[in-house]
Amino acid sequence: MRKKLISVLQSILLCILYSWGGYVCAEQDASKFYLPNDITQAQAEQVMAAAVKKAVDNKLLMNIAIVDAGGNLKAFVRMDGAFLASIDIAIKKAKTARSLNMSTYELSKLAQPGNELYGIEATNGGMAIFGGGELIKNKDGLIVGAIGVSGGSVAEDMTVAQAGAAVMVK
Repeated sequence: MRKKLISVLQSILLCILYSWGGYVCAEQDASKFYLPNDITQAQAEQVMAAAVKKAVDNKLLMNIAIVDAGGNLKAFVRMDGAFLASIDIAIKKAKTARSLNMSTYELSKLAQPGNELYGIEATNGGMAIFGGGELIKNKDGLIVGAIGVSGGSVAEDMTVAQAGAAVMVK
């Protein structure tokens, strides 16, 4: 038992030391920690690359956030020159889309004065109730995460977010 504990501690220490040097610890099998139907890092990078490409193609400076199936931040990019205020907005759009399982554009229609969800933006530490947050679904249609984009007009944010989310269903 003691030898096994020492071996585990040595492996952890090596992983920490390697990570400081920029190396990945290949000995650890992280797959047992994945949630079923959760977006992987590789998938998040593909979604991000598609969103950034769309932003660059349209000459837009964006903040782009990707959350996993649990609504936790998985990836984030602030393009050079993108608004600082849009950092939090992009993250909130992704988290809002995932927490309600709908795009933030769909939510915006339900949250108008006189409608059923009016005032929802004041709940849960603040929600984003305008376009630019999209669900990310896998090929089977299961939600694996969400993307939030901020920095342009609502229509521009939506276009970039949709371009990123579309990568997973191809």
